[in-house]
Amino acid sequence: MENAPLYDDVAKAPDGGAAYWLTTTDGVRIRVGAWDKGEKGTVLLFPGRTEYIEKYGQAVGDLQARGYATLVVDWRGQGLADRLLDDPAAGHVMHFTDYQHDVRAMVAAARELNMPEPFYLLSHSMGGCIALRALIEGIDVKAATFSAPMWGILISAPMRPVALGISWISSGMGFGHKYTPGTSANSYVVTAPFEGNLLTTDPDMYAYMQDQARAYPQLPLGGPSMNWLFQALTETRKLQAMSMPNTPTITYLGTNERIVDSLAVIKLMDKWKDGHLEMVDGAEHEVLMEDVATRQRAFDGMVEWFNTHP
Repeated sequence: MENAPLYDDVAKAPDGGAAYWLTTTDGVRIRVGAWDKGEKGTVLLFPGRTEYIEKYGQAVGDLQARGYATLVVDWRGQGLADRLLDDPAAGHVMHFTDYQHDVRAMVAAARELNMPEPFYLLSHSMGGCIALRALIEGIDVKAATFSAPMWGILISAPMRPVALGISWISSGMGFGHKYTPGTSANSYVVTAPFEGNLLTTDPDMYAYMQDQARAYPQLPLGGPSMNWLFQALTETRKLQAMSMPNTPTITYLGTNERIVDSLAVIKLMDKWKDGHLEMVDGAEHEVLMEDVATRQRAFDGMVEWFNTHP
């Protein structure tokens, strides 16, 4: 592994972090950030679409204060990982299962870095979709926590087949690289005002995200590509039809969620044998980036969950 940049000035993470380049088995360069102080184990942190390691700097501190080391990944196509299109602002992937190459490279890096064991899983939004697939395929973790997992995208029932059909046709006709309707190269957190935003009710955390995106515009993403949308809709539909893994799981979901399909999350958690769904009153999409009291309850709850599954 070679050293990679880590923007400590905006991450607000604990001292002692380091970033590394990894190359996946299919030849894509991704980045991981490691904070190895934690006597209780290591949390493998799977970010959402558009996200990057530095966004979780404060979360790393919350976990370290509770006894856990953390390894965070930049998925292919975002952060400082290889972008997959000539337009670097477009969120794109060829096949959703390609992210599993990144997962395997991340787990291998955790072992090569001698990160404290056992391993646990924390994922947000799109990372929750990737994490569910990884759990089904047998990733070696003792327990998992999901934050607003993307097990469905919030599209009205009548429009869902339309979105699937249009994205499929666009990809098949060579337009899979085009932005989905209503999106562009612009980063949401840079262009959307705090008032009415879909991510958090906390102005300080929104400013934290905005400051990062403005300081390092190479980190965030714009809208998703048509192929990303087709692949995401296809993957979430497949996952909804599968049996849930045996991994002990707790899921946090805001009552004001407006990005992922809350009903899909509730449906899957209902059939998760060792799973618990925690509805977070008044929270938006970013439960882990809400107000201080909400964040504290969420981190206390997930760590208590991890502690009971050593």
